[in-house]
Amino acid sequence: MPQVLVVGDDLTGSNATGALYARLGLRAVTVSTLDQVRRFAGRADVLVVNTGSRHWPAGRAYDAVRAVVAAAGPVPLVAKRVDTTLRGNPGRELDAVLDALAAAAAEQPAPAPTVSAAPTAPTRVLAVPAFPDAGRTTVGGLHLVDGVPLTRTAVACDPFDPVRHSRVAALLGEQTSRSTAELPLDVVESGIEQVVTALRAATADIVIGDATENAHLHTIAAAAARIAAEDGVRWTVLDSGPFGAAYSAALGIRPQGAEPPRVLAVVGSITERTGEQLDRAASELGAVWTELDPERPEPGAVLRALRAAADEGATVLGVRVATGTTRPVPNARAAERILHALSETARRAVTELRPGGLYASGGDVAAAVTAALGAEGFAIETEVLPLAVAGHLVGGPHDGLHFATKGGLIGGPDAARDCLDHLRVACTRDALRGWERGEEEGGGRESNGTLRPIARGGSSPSRAYPEAAAP
Repeated sequence: MPQVLVVGDDLTGSNATGALYARLGLRAVTVSTLDQVRRFAGRADVLVVNTGSRHWPAGRAYDAVRAVVAAAGPVPLVAKRVDTTLRGNPGRELDAVLDALAAAAAEQPAPAPTVSAAPTAPTRVLAVPAFPDAGRTTVGGLHLVDGVPLTRTAVACDPFDPVRHSRVAALLGEQTSRSTAELPLDVVESGIEQVVTALRAATADIVIGDATENAHLHTIAAAAARIAAEDGVRWTVLDSGPFGAAYSAALGIRPQGAEPPRVLAVVGSITERTGEQLDRAASELGAVWTELDPERPEPGAVLRALRAAADEGATVLGVRVATGTTRPVPNARAAERILHALSETARRAVTELRPGGLYASGGDVAAAVTAALGAEGFAIETEVLPLAVAGHLVGGPHDGLHFATKGGLIGGPDAARDCLDHLRVACTRDALRGWERGEEEGGGRESNGTLRPIARGGSSPSRAYPEAAAP
């Protein structure tokens, strides 16, 4: 059984969405027929199904999507992937998802009644179609392309699916009778607690969330995950890709058969820009930061805090220099003590906590940490962003450890997050390779343990979905 089912309506969008989940280290597979859904439902963390239904009549699209959800079986998270400009049949296909889930739930045997049993919480929908990295945002319930409302863009004249509404609620309302409510941007920017309150207060079937940047997606996702855990609500996602991935991460969905990787960060810079980057990593990746007192830099105290964070399940954890004082480091000797404490903390933490990846911010910090770990060099594999590179250590007791470095003043608010995310994905892929090599051969796998290639888009829509074929 997959952990996530994504139902897309065209091949390129489906594959692109699968890539977003793959960045989290999840095994994502795209298929295009019902037979493939049944065959691969048990062999992927994320099963992405392309129905090819964007330009179909609404009734035929409904039938195809409902057949997919039924064929996939029970899945913890179902995401209805929509076009980034909301073309096609988003409302009708969402109806198909919800109706299929309701039918499946009705077939399940009812639990024995108890006096204290609470009523089963219904499935609700979070519609967050924004894709900030692609210039698609939602503000005041209006969906925008590079800041321009949909009805003033080329999609309003699309020859197949002209978009007649910029307001998401109005667009969905033409295709579904389910009620909608809007989650305004000012509430999202107020933080997780405010979003939790707003989502609990909303009584509509579909809550449409504003978002203009990735941080907003993660805030809504974290709030929804808390409600799912505390209230038992099951959320179905309507999105263009990134919100569903963010919500799956917030739910703690991990690759089956592999432990989540641990990434350690060592940061020496105390600039305002660095602080903003680390805060972003905390909000979007769940990074837990332990502070090193610059006046009394004691590696032992930091290591105890890192150990406690790891014991509580943190997978991205690190040490930063405390910024509670505005006084600069008084002299070179004090700076050397801080640098030594950071590198010694890194050495001891790598030895004890055994992270799969290590991130160092600041040239002096990177050099000191590399030396403390006894590495002979650094094999460069890629540039994560300008002046931020990733690779692995060469030589010494930690040969092969994934490693990333970035200058303290380099990059925007997402820079540290991007470096840490790169390491996390690299570590997860390593873990999956090791796990897959230990599985029995066969069952759709090559002899090296990897999934066999899947035919993509080879069937015509009528052959792929005979139940939904036009008369």
